[in-house]
Amino acid sequence: MDVRKLPLSGVTVVSVEQAVAAPYATRQLADLGARVIKVERPGEGDFARRYDTTVHGHSSYFVWINRSKESLTLDLKDPRGRDILHRLLRDADVFVQNLAPGAAGRLGLGTAELTRRYPRLIPCTISGYGTSGPWADRKAYDLLMQCQTGLVSLTGTAQESARTGISVADIAAGMYAYSGVLTALYTRATTGAAHPVEVSLFEALAEWMGQPAYYTRYGGSQPPRLGTQHATIAPYGTYRAADGREVLFSIQNEREWAALCAEFLGRPELTDDPRFATGSDRVAHREELNVIIAERFARNDAEELLKDLEAIGIACAGVNDVAAFLDHPVLAARDRWREVEVPGATVSALLPPADLAGLPARMDPVPAVGEHTEAILTELGHGPEEIEALRAGSVI
Repeated sequence: MDVRKLPLSGVTVVSVEQAVAAPYATRQLADLGARVIKVERPGEGDFARRYDTTVHGHSSYFVWINRSKESLTLDLKDPRGRDILHRLLRDADVFVQNLAPGAAGRLGLGTAELTRRYPRLIPCTISGYGTSGPWADRKAYDLLMQCQTGLVSLTGTAQESARTGISVADIAAGMYAYSGVLTALYTRATTGAAHPVEVSLFEALAEWMGQPAYYTRYGGSQPPRLGTQHATIAPYGTYRAADGREVLFSIQNEREWAALCAEFLGRPELTDDPRFATGSDRVAHREELNVIIAERFARNDAEELLKDLEAIGIACAGVNDVAAFLDHPVLAARDRWREVEVPGATVSALLPPADLAGLPARMDPVPAVGEHTEAILTELGHGPEEIEALRAGSVI
């Protein structure tokens, strides 16, 4: 496709990235047309390439968040490798890194050093707990963040906590890094000032914990773990139909509650029952309410219940597994799938969720390790013999 038509065409991002958070941020910049040069270790590359081998021999994580990038292999512990990186940074707009604590500084890639050398460059650092403070030197992974922010204590059942099934801390940090870089690019374009961006996994997920944080600080106790039931709204959760399938529905206001009582439960008098008069009352008497709802659900199969709930304007859904999600009629009807090349194969990938009217979506290939190394070095003025010498010395 013609990348020149996209909003970030002309923006160059150099990223010393690994795992999920930084690659997720830079893939979204690539989606908008930025040139993203992904710097990887010679030979092995980003270790996320080996998380699994389920996608035609490639990692599902890596395929998801690394399309539309160029892969350059460099040994940054070798002065020659660092010199090549700095030659790229001279003309780059953004530098993203999520190296282990202290590693960027040891390599001369700390924010202070980069802003001194390259005043127009926007450095973006993604860390575990921030670059200052008592935990700045600690390693951090997604599940650690779920535990440290209290998310795991909210997820699961009354008997057992559970991790969230996707990498929410990494995704949150990647999203905030992406929006921070966009903001910094806009600020540089309007004021000339290049502001560094810093995001930590801990603080990104801490922001997502806002509602339970307020509830706990001012309510005296944290929301309980209730499986698929909502901790602070009732009824809101899954119930089992006569055919054994689960159906989720949600009541958001008193109008919906009245409609549910009169038209679905067939018990209009429940709207005047003091146990269920307000949302807080319904939460307090959740167990009694669940018995009434379960009795109604036991009379019909899931499809019939969904039709009855939809008919009176109640939000509801069956509970999909991942295979059912992949075949979801909304994704098919809205033409959300595109083919993307990976080394040796082609995969189906979802379009970016933000549609920009009149602008095409960029869905370029996922690179092999070091696929673009020779082309990038040639662009920097290295000749074939010099490139071969770098390769022989394991610099690239």
